[in-house]
Amino acid sequence: MPRYFFHITHQRAEIDHEGEELPDKHAAWKEATVTAGQMHQSIDGKLARDRDWRMEVTDAFQNTLYVLHLRAEKPK
Repeated sequence: MPRYFFHITHQRAEIDHEGEELPDKHAAWKEATVTAGQMHQSIDGKLARDRDWRMEVTDAFQNTLYVLHLRAEKPK
């Protein structure tokens, strides 16, 4: 089974060195969205204005497949 990696950037980069074996990139997308939802719950007031939360999903060759963003910004 292919291995996918879920790198997180929020205040600092957290590189996923282990990854997860999943059947295909569609399963990696589902895992990313479920995991992102769970992680957003734990932000709990820590997302500063004009700062991003980002998850980058890559394959075993570090090719980016998906990027999920959460950004807090003050309207102009």
